Amino acid sequence: MKTISITNDIVPIAEFKAGISMWFKSLKITGQPLIITKNGKPAGVLLSPSDYDDLVYKKSFLDSIGRGISDAESGKTYRTEEVRAALKARRKKDNS
Repeated sequence: MKTISITNDIVPIAEFKAGISMWFKSLKITGQPLIITKNGKPAGVLLSPSDYDDLVYKKSFLDSIGRGISDAESGKTYRTEEVRAALKARRKKDNS
């Protein structure tokens, strides 16, 4: 995702509504996110679909890492031998 430019990438909601088509064209061409304000405060962000997908993927990945670290710290781990034995038993069950 590109860095937000305070000068160009923050727009009041009234201005956004008046030129919504133009803002979407700009997003498609530049990929630049847009912060939409209401009463001078951020109210929303317009992102390209690919930027949104990237953010969702990264959040999911980081959440997964956090769960793994938490499991390791709380002792919810398995030794290699245990995993191999469990997989071997599962394969044997699936093949019968």
